[in-house]
Amino acid sequence: MAAPSQAIAPTDGELLQAQADLWRHSLYYLTSMALKCAVELHIPTAIHDLGGSTTLPDLVTALSLPKTKLPFLGRIMRLLVTSGFFASDGSSGDGAEAVYRLNPLSWLLVEGVESEDHTYQKYFVLGTVSRHYVEAGLSLADWFRKDLPEPLPSPFEDLHGVPLVHESTKLLDEELDRIVEEGVAAHDNLAIGTLIRECSDVFSGLHSLTYCCGRQGNTSAKAIIRAFPDIKSTVLNLPRVVETTTPAAAPADDAVSNVTGDLFHTIPPAQAVMLKLVLHFWSDEDCVKILEQCKKAIPSREEGGKVIIIEILLGPYMGPIVYEAQLLMDMLMMVNTRGRQRGENDWRQIFTKAGFSDYKIVKKIGARGVIEVYP
Repeated sequence: MAAPSQAIAPTDGELLQAQADLWRHSLYYLTSMALKCAVELHIPTAIHDLGGSTTLPDLVTALSLPKTKLPFLGRIMRLLVTSGFFASDGSSGDGAEAVYRLNPLSWLLVEGVESEDHTYQKYFVLGTVSRHYVEAGLSLADWFRKDLPEPLPSPFEDLHGVPLVHESTKLLDEELDRIVEEGVAAHDNLAIGTLIRECSDVFSGLHSLTYCCGRQGNTSAKAIIRAFPDIKSTVLNLPRVVETTTPAAAPADDAVSNVTGDLFHTIPPAQAVMLKLVLHFWSDEDCVKILEQCKKAIPSREEGGKVIIIEILLGPYMGPIVYEAQLLMDMLMMVNTRGRQRGENDWRQIFTKAGFSDYKIVKKIGARGVIEVYP
């Protein structure tokens, strides 16, 4: 017979708070759906075009929505303000008297902003709340019950029959593949200016750099070249990315060259190899294989050889909100890929297995860490 539970019965106040917490956690998906709605209606862009602030009636007019939808839009905006997506002054009712403003979060969802530090994040949102992602999350319990052969497929791959962020993803849904590629590129290129300003010593003195991204890395590579024009940069992309790069997106000079390749087989030699938001897509074993190739591509530490890694660095060092965001990004990887987000101890073990002698966490920037790894 099972031992009696030692749990202490909650007080009345704790019970009511627990009920409210259960509502929040069970219904958070509606916040995501409200955000998706705002992105698809182009609400951040409309507020931007109206001068950065607007009332609900003016917003309805700008969006060409039926007047009958005004109170319903007010309820969505009220939730998004409470969740931190917009700022607001005024009424807390249906929002008819409120004045809505952009904040740093909704600024990322404004289309057409001309700023080095602005990367339009629409497709990151639409990808993460897409039907295929949500279905993979809904299948999580079934995935845990299955005795699957190794290497284990992700719940996404097990359910849909193809991996995500892969050349075969388009066989499942071409529109999903396009949205995911655009979303990953936007996510990868966000805050490259901040990285360069905060970690200039990482690039100072380099004469050559191989930028391994697997996707559209020219934006970040060209930003590095603008700041450090003496660096000769090579971007290693998947073949299909290079094939679909338009002439208009090509660099204005020959400081950046695109090459096709495979991280597991050969990496163009350079003084430094940079992996920005790449390794979280791969298992620990695959990360070791990739880093072994990086080690072959660089000179000795005495000659300035190093691998530069930029990844989410799991840990509560930025407080509970950022840590929760990191853990959610880890769940995103677990549900949809074979990769994971990692803490310092995880990285240390991988670096050692790949044959590196030392590493240094240069700086923690928001949820991410900038790491130098030495042969």
